[in-house]
Amino acid sequence: MQRRQRETVHVGREGWLFLIGGTNRVIEQYRSTWTWWWLLRGWTRRIEARAARARGLGIRYLHVVVPEKLSVYDDRTDGLRYDWRKSPARRLARRLADSAAFVDLVGPMRAARDGPEPLYYLTDTHWTHEGCFLAYRNLMRACGAVVPPDLADRPRFDSERVRDLGEKVPARPSERTSLALIARDAVRSHANTLVDAYEAADRAAYLHRGAHVVFRNESPAVDPRTLVLFGDSYAHFAPIMLTGLLAESFREVHFVWSASLDWNYVEKVRPDLLVTEIAERFMVRIPDDRYDVASHGAPEDPADLDGLPPLAISGTV
Repeated sequence: MQRRQRETVHVGREGWLFLIGGTNRVIEQYRSTWTWWWLLRGWTRRIEARAARARGLGIRYLHVVVPEKLSVYDDRTDGLRYDWRKSPARRLARRLADSAAFVDLVGPMRAARDGPEPLYYLTDTHWTHEGCFLAYRNLMRACGAVVPPDLADRPRFDSERVRDLGEKVPARPSERTSLALIARDAVRSHANTLVDAYEAADRAAYLHRGAHVVFRNESPAVDPRTLVLFGDSYAHFAPIMLTGLLAESFREVHFVWSASLDWNYVEKVRPDLLVTEIAERFMVRIPDDRYDVASHGAPEDPADLDGLPPLAISGTV
């Protein structure tokens, strides 16, 4: 067990890599401890409080946890001893079984894991387009929205590179994947100066917390509602993942890269739908919901961007 705790990446079957360590000590999250009892209790209360406050504003609130690969593809691991049924997302889903605010993805993703395309990259912590689209369909259903009929048929292109877990093993395997050109009708109508600065320096792949963008979609067939999404790299401010799919589906979509909510911003926008998305491994911290969108508008020193190396790995672990 001590050896496993010191490792960061588990090499599974047929090239599958899994994050088991890192700053969030992922493999330890699949244990029943008093710490996790308190964390899950805290998350339950936070989600219920968010739903109640949103309801008071006439807003529908939904919370999405993106499962770890360990929670979905336990059959692709190789001799790794843990119990996927103790997944924090699964345990939280049980606590919120009677809540309309929680969107469970562990069950649907496990049910679809043996499909023709993997739901996660073999050498990355992130979901593939197929995994993201499955989550998007479940979220749309929870929103009472209809998936645009042609969204699944958008053009595809291939990409090959060393991904975030591949960077952490000696062989540094590259992975070839197929991505979708999601954006068609939606247009980005706003980006904060932080996004502008990173994009101007060709360093957008390094930008995480603090990114803030708004998409507007004038298609006559689009759902006329406004959606505000607070999320992370599984949503992303570039229209390549969940944010892009939602932007093609609703009249207006706001994305803020933060686990905490900015209620002043929510009250200002007054969306029809408020969604929070978080990767399962980040559930080790309960957000205080005191985020301030305006204070994260620009880099402390734009000159610092010049010191970043030319290549970036998507997301953080």
